[in-house]
Amino acid sequence: MKNKYFKPASILLVFSCFFTSCAKDEGKGGDASIYGKVFVKNYNSTFTQLVSSYYAADTYVYLIYGDDISYGERVKTDYEGEFEFKYLYPGDYRVYVYSDDSLMQSPTGTVAVVKDLHISGRKSKVNAGKIVIFE
Repeated sequence: MKNKYFKPASILLVFSCFFTSCAKDEGKGGDASIYGKVFVKNYNSTFTQLVSSYYAADTYVYLIYGDDISYGERVKTDYEGEFEFKYLYPGDYRVYVYSDDSLMQSPTGTVAVVKDLHISGRKSKVNAGKIVIFE
């Protein structure tokens, strides 16, 4: 004997699986992006005199997805200090770059310069702006 509720129930199951899989967490796989530039202010060893300033070439930029603890992706800036993280889903992200500690309070001598960003649309391009670091 055939179950007359089998077909509608299976269709409902397929639709519920489809709609729950559409809600993606932050991370790779989407159509959005985050971009920006890293700018260096080069000071003397006591951070009392600015020696030079320039856009940071070949500097690592890190991206944390949502509430993750560690970074999910890293890229290097190009020769003009520009970076871009592509193919992201909407959500919350944290971008950071390591900098010399201008306050000279960190035991390692470096600190992270952090920007929290939000991607709201599926094809959004979010500008992180200029991230200033010290050397």
